[in-house]
Amino acid sequence: MRLSLPEETNVTERATVLFACVHNSGRSVAAATLARHYAGDALHVRDAGSDPSSDVNATVAKALADVGLPVTDHTPTRLNHNLVNEADVVVTLGCNEACPAVPGKRIIDWPVADPKGQDERRVRQILADLDARVRELVTELAPDTQLPSAIYR
Repeated sequence: MRLSLPEETNVTERATVLFACVHNSGRSVAAATLARHYAGDALHVRDAGSDPSSDVNATVAKALADVGLPVTDHTPTRLNHNLVNEADVVVTLGCNEACPAVPGKRIIDWPVADPKGQDERRVRQILADLDARVRELVTELAPDTQLPSAIYR
C-alpha cells in the first residue's frame, strides 16, 4: 500500500512523525526506535501514549536490544495536542479515541497487535510487522534516504 500526503499537508523539509499508542511502552516505542534507525537524521521522530506506563515493556526492550537498538533511556511520554500539532504525520497504534484529532493533520492508523503480555516469539512477530510499516513510511517521507537492511523479516 502506497501512502501519500494530502496536498494541503504542509510537510517541513525534515518531516516530524509522531507514533502514538496507549502506554508508550511497546508499539510506539518500537516504531519510533525503528524509524530513527532507518531514517537517521532525515526525519524528526517522536513517540507518546494516551495513558503512559512507567517504563518500557520488558519483552519489547529485550527484543530491540537483541538487534542493537536499546531503549533503556526511554521514558514514556503523555500524548497531548501540542505533540500532535507539531507533527507532520501522526501514526496511531491502538490509542483509539484517546488520540487527539487536529483538523488537517495527516493521521495514519496502523492496526498492529499489542505486545503487552505476549511471549518473545510473538513480540518479534509484532516487531516484524512494525519494521515493514516503518520502512515503507520512511521511504515515502524521506525518499532519498538509503535504508539499512531490514532488521526483522
